[in-house]
Amino acid sequence: MKVLKNNVFCVGATDWRVRYFHGYELSTHRGSTYNSYLIKDEKTVLIDTVWEPLTDRFLENLREVVDIKKIDYVVINHAEPDHSGALPTIMKYIPNATVIVSKKGEESVKKHYFKDWNFKIVSTGDKINIGKNDLMFIEATMLHWPDSMFTYLTGENILFSNDAFGQHFASSKVFNDEVDETEVNQEALKYYANILTPFSKLVLKKIEQIKELNLPIDIIAPSHGIIWRKDPMQIINKYYEWATGKSENSVVIIYNSMWGATHKMAEFIGKGLGKAGIKYKIFNISTADRNDVIAEVFKAKGILLGSSTVNNGILTSLTPILEDLMGLKFINKFGAAFGSYGWSGESSKILEEHLVKSKIKVLQEGLIVKYMPDEQELDLCVEFGKSFAEKILIL
Repeated sequence: MKVLKNNVFCVGATDWRVRYFHGYELSTHRGSTYNSYLIKDEKTVLIDTVWEPLTDRFLENLREVVDIKKIDYVVINHAEPDHSGALPTIMKYIPNATVIVSKKGEESVKKHYFKDWNFKIVSTGDKINIGKNDLMFIEATMLHWPDSMFTYLTGENILFSNDAFGQHFASSKVFNDEVDETEVNQEALKYYANILTPFSKLVLKKIEQIKELNLPIDIIAPSHGIIWRKDPMQIINKYYEWATGKSENSVVIIYNSMWGATHKMAEFIGKGLGKAGIKYKIFNISTADRNDVIAEVFKAKGILLGSSTVNNGILTSLTPILEDLMGLKFINKFGAAFGSYGWSGESSKILEEHLVKSKIKVLQEGLIVKYMPDEQELDLCVEFGKSFAEKILIL
């Protein structure tokens, strides 16, 4: 249990062990937290809960600061089970408490838990007085679920933002000025890239709305990871920058190789990128962490995809990240394809088709090599990389 401000407590649970986030296929190298918050005013308010397996630890944290039966309101900013999983247990203690949700939140909570609790539906701008302070609500539809909303505590100037502005990061400390901010920023970018990228247009609109509301914000308290106390607006500004699709002049090469031919092509294409002055990273997707690769793609302007040809297709290890590229809907990205083959040679063309489906503009014709590339073909790989880099640099 940690104190955020006067009578505002962080009562959630830290998960040091999780390395693969539940059902979402998201790697969590630094663990994660399930942040829940308790406000003690004339009314006592619980904001979000934790994942169901951590309920016992959550109850222990709550009991340190409150008699659970005295909770008046439970705010569910978003009903995904990592935030609402302990709700059925909590409601056994407080069956008459009011559960505050968005309109979509009522539907979502009911469909998860099949209980008809005392729901109160709120919309953007609605307020509930809890004594000295008010709770104010801001709908955040599709950031990242239809039911998502933020809760703002007046007086203490705390924005409880649920899945927005968070990151998967476990720590014995709770505030951003108490930990390695470089690590936190890396995890925040990875979180945005893998989860919120498809909703970037909505992110821009929501940030503009928050700024128009002109709310004083001293703390941003997300549902995962570190709480932003030092310069809390920095994460909002980063989200705004990320949502615009701004990228750096760098290229990510993603490939897999059956017997080493495509691997050798990737390395020599990289040499060509380097000759033209472009930074690049190379990932064999069969061994790389896919979510880390997506974070690199998010930062980069260029994407080069490579595969051996197998059964008139591509190596299946590439399929998950190709699905990610389509689903995440990156903007302002440019790409090309390459590969090797023994007797048919479709891989490059198939990868180009995936780039097109992902709305990634193909800048040049793909490069395909039969069997192992010889010296002349390796020179072609270098030229392929150099040509791609030159196009990237003028975009």
